[in-house]
Amino acid sequence: MKSLLLLSGLGIGAMLAELFNFKKLLFPLVCLGLLAAIGVSVYDWNTDIRLFNNMLRLDNYALVFTASMSFITLLWLLGANDYIEHETHVSDKYALTLFTLVGAFVMVSYNNLTMLFIGIEILSLSMYVLAGSKKNDLFSNEAALKYFLMGSFATGFLLFGVALIYGVTGSFHVEAIGDYCLANAGNLPTMFITAIVLMMIGMAFKVSATPFHFWAPDVYTGAPSMVTAYMATVVKTAAVVAFARLFYNAFGHAPVVWQIAISLMAVLTMFVGNVTAVFQQNVKRMLAYSSVAHAGYLLIALVAMSKLSGGAIFYYTLSYSLASLLAFHILFTVSGNKNEGADISAFNGLAKRNPLMAFGITVAMLSLAGIPPLAGFFGKYYIFNAAIEAGRYKLVILAVIASLISVYYYFKVIIAVYFKQSNEAAIELNGLHKLLYLICVILLFVLAIIPELIVSMLK
Repeated sequence: MKSLLLLSGLGIGAMLAELFNFKKLLFPLVCLGLLAAIGVSVYDWNTDIRLFNNMLRLDNYALVFTASMSFITLLWLLGANDYIEHETHVSDKYALTLFTLVGAFVMVSYNNLTMLFIGIEILSLSMYVLAGSKKNDLFSNEAALKYFLMGSFATGFLLFGVALIYGVTGSFHVEAIGDYCLANAGNLPTMFITAIVLMMIGMAFKVSATPFHFWAPDVYTGAPSMVTAYMATVVKTAAVVAFARLFYNAFGHAPVVWQIAISLMAVLTMFVGNVTAVFQQNVKRMLAYSSVAHAGYLLIALVAMSKLSGGAIFYYTLSYSLASLLAFHILFTVSGNKNEGADISAFNGLAKRNPLMAFGITVAMLSLAGIPPLAGFFGKYYIFNAAIEAGRYKLVILAVIASLISVYYYFKVIIAVYFKQSNEAAIELNGLHKLLYLICVILLFVLAIIPELIVSMLK
């Protein structure tokens, strides 16, 4: 609750920054606010606070993701500060970023379906604006329009499902819905099953799972690169956690109804994302399809419903966010801050033009591919381990095959960095960017050393 109030107040303050002429103080103020949010999450550990008539639940599951998303946002600001400062509406960018994070906080801590809807809308409305924030760029405008229209349709499905759930159970509370599901597990009404399907469609859109992923490549490509980086990390994490919280706590006693559908969705998402990424020459679009594929891996943990699933999702989203943030920022720098990103050829000879960036993109690609000894490998290991514990052997075999496909397109970038020649000039980095790269690279190695410690936090 303190984190929500803190960042909401900071967001409102950011909106007033130009009026009261403290715009230049926003960067340090927002960074301090994010550090305070992390500190509050640590302080509230093991308290399981219920708020607003039990509509929000700040258990360890919510707190650990609140802290991780605040940390990723802090890292994102280190890389995005230059991008934001060169914009005309600096205060608006900070405010929208903070409101997106507030929506993400609500999405990971809701205990009532109305709070889920409120969290999704706070996050989504802020992201619609950020996606179209390059007003003079046709692709940015297109991205915002597609995101808004598709998001509205998906929210309609979600709300229709929520209405049917209330009609059957008489409650919006997740725990009450779970109790109803347990009491009627062998004879669930058709309306209840229909509601599960509708809500599954709504949440699948938010995580960009196939066949509801079509918006993602265009929106990721058209939105400003720094906004795409935020969308692929914090927004993706919030959506996956909200999806898992809903189906574990509300529909956990009716697994047969939705586990088959989500298993099929996971397989399609992994293969469609990875196979399509193989044929991409634009690295930004390739990373967009990669993000789709990673949603498929995360859905496996949701299907597994084992005691390892929560920790596996946390570890995977953290390692994936660090690698994606690193990859998108290096892409943004290599492309010369162009909105459309760059082709793989832009990475030619990067090892000579800037060794730190070359090492950073190599670590990011290897981690996303799941190559040891990086955190991405252990992220997939724990996801697959959770599925094996639940007896989902076929799903794991298909996931390993899909993961092997991804190695091809990740290594195309690494080959360009070290084995292709380029006449482009050397790239200079400022201190904040170097700090961002070093933190991400070090953490991707450190997380691989202590994976059990991280996963055990949510056992």
